[in-house]
Amino acid sequence: MRQTKTTKQCLDELKAKSVSENLSGMARFGIDTSKALGVSMPNIRQIAKTTKQNHILALELWQSEIHEARILASLVEDPKLVTRGQMDEWAGNFQSWDVCDQVCGNLFDRLPFAREAINDWSIDQREFVKRAAFAMIAWQAVHLKKEPDEDFTAYFPLIKNASNDKRNFVKKAVNWALRQIGKRRLSLYHPAYALAEELANSHVASAPWIGKDAIREFDKPALKTKLGLD
Repeated sequence: MRQTKTTKQCLDELKAKSVSENLSGMARFGIDTSKALGVSMPNIRQIAKTTKQNHILALELWQSEIHEARILASLVEDPKLVTRGQMDEWAGNFQSWDVCDQVCGNLFDRLPFAREAINDWSIDQREFVKRAAFAMIAWQAVHLKKEPDEDFTAYFPLIKNASNDKRNFVKKAVNWALRQIGKRRLSLYHPAYALAEELANSHVASAPWIGKDAIREFDKPALKTKLGLD
């Protein structure tokens, strides 16, 4: 049952579930642990399931700067009260890929101004802000079941333009976005595959890696069976 909780109660619950040994594992995956407690995602989600949505609580959890508290903030936030300014502020605070991806998938991708933010952030020079644009595209491909194909093919120029960015956390998100679009449904598979081939044959920065990795995903027998290609 969801309860009204204070920021202190939520932080106390997070600290009670912290495991210091988890920090080394997080670090091995390139996660910034400088302000982390070592709480697993299932435990963070369990706390969120027993906590009522609350805009003020979400803001206060975010302001704590604690790694897991910021993920929890994205789970307890009231989407109806999020502004574009808040999106920009939170994105500008991203210091780790997992917080970026969780916030984008838990909250940002379904907000009414998500597409506007994607367009703006896709050319932002801050690494995790730019990553957030493509993380949102990837999550939209999973979560937004009814949107037409045109909404996703419209992202192809952004993907192509960002393929010149060599930064690890950006190129992986660009690749993720392309793969998720291509896996969404059969009608998007072929145009996504064509873009992947174009990138694979490019000589621009990270484009060949992005394209070739996407092709490997698209060529998997299980995906082809799922889409009715075999």
